Amino acid sequence: MSARPRLGVVLAAVVALTAAVVPSAAAHTAPKVPRTAVLDGARLQQTKAGLDHGDPRLKRTLKDLTGRADNWLDQGPWTVVDKPKPAPGGDVHDYLSQAPYWWPSQPTTADNPWGCPYVQRDGQRNPEVDTGTDRQDVEKVFDSAYDLSLAWYYTGKKQYAEKAATVLRTWFLAPDTRMNPNLNHGQFIPCKYDGRAIGIIDFSQSYTSVLDAIAILETGAPGWSRSDRTAMRAWNTDFRDWLANSAFGKEEGAAKNNHGTFYDMLLAALAYATGDNDLARRTVLDARALRIDPQIAADGSQPQELARTRSWHYSTFDLVAYTRLAAIGRHLGVNLWSYQGPDGQSLFKAVDYLLPAATGAEPWTHPELEFHRFAASDVVHAAADAGDRAAKAAVPKLETPPGGDLWALRPAAEQLDSIAG
Repeated sequence: MSARPRLGVVLAAVVALTAAVVPSAAAHTAPKVPRTAVLDGARLQQTKAGLDHGDPRLKRTLKDLTGRADNWLDQGPWTVVDKPKPAPGGDVHDYLSQAPYWWPSQPTTADNPWGCPYVQRDGQRNPEVDTGTDRQDVEKVFDSAYDLSLAWYYTGKKQYAEKAATVLRTWFLAPDTRMNPNLNHGQFIPCKYDGRAIGIIDFSQSYTSVLDAIAILETGAPGWSRSDRTAMRAWNTDFRDWLANSAFGKEEGAAKNNHGTFYDMLLAALAYATGDNDLARRTVLDARALRIDPQIAADGSQPQELARTRSWHYSTFDLVAYTRLAAIGRHLGVNLWSYQGPDGQSLFKAVDYLLPAATGAEPWTHPELEFHRFAASDVVHAAADAGDRAAKAAVPKLETPPGGDLWALRPAAEQLDSIAG
């Protein structure tokens, strides 16, 4: 055998051995960093790398996430037009929900089929609100899009991405089934109001999950096309403008409790997602004097939320908005966690105020119709990640939420107990 063939055989053997020992670059190509509004895209990329390298803790958490995603595969898609009757004074493409804490005060009769007038019972949910409106379906849209997009990003399984795309396209984009980009008929009260500004919270409490789901799909998910991306950006731009300029939007923005905080969070997220970074940054900066100063006391309590019949729920709920707003600020060069008001108010103090009850060290002494210790878990995680030593020490003592603690895979606070309104 000549020297040339013998050398070729040796080189071929070396290449084969190298390929067996050293994985190809393609096998470990890092996924794109999504331009998420609340989630930290770079952190998602790092987490994906950890999963690819077999991190056992992340793999256990991934099972919880994919379990949730699997449950969505045979559900939906949902549509705003699939309700028994249109919104009062609107059309079938308008979103409709009913005020959760308002109840009929009279027996229903032929002349008074609703049992009007309606009266308020704070913290007591009227079961009527779960039928005949879009409220339950839109929450499924938000949750499924989020779970499915994250599951696709971490596993690469196209069925997750394709299902998420179908859910989003059906609710927001398809001409026959799309929702109009307004909330003119949120939380209506029968025989009283066709819609209220307060209904904006139906979206502000969770819609940032949709914005992040879209950003994740835009890293190259199958089933989510360039035309989908363009149409969804247009829908979000129209929704942003309605939120900023409508009478209902301005009224909700003037709210002094969690409604105002969530409004700011949604407006900042929509602005960031649609390229208006100036509006997004200004909204986060203004929240210091507009929200933190008057809404958080020197001891970290939130007086407007403590006055509610579900004070624990609403104290954690408001902090979901604050921690998500702080996450948006991170993309814009604003550190909301470091801010201290004139009396020492801060997000760290607000989270620390919850720690004794969150860890089970002390009872919650304020009114609460339905106490769930795990409701505080995500906001404690957020404070710990932001540098709060007391929160970091509390993390091992937190109660695991139903369905598992997903913080390692989706480090953005969610309201972990039931959202009632």
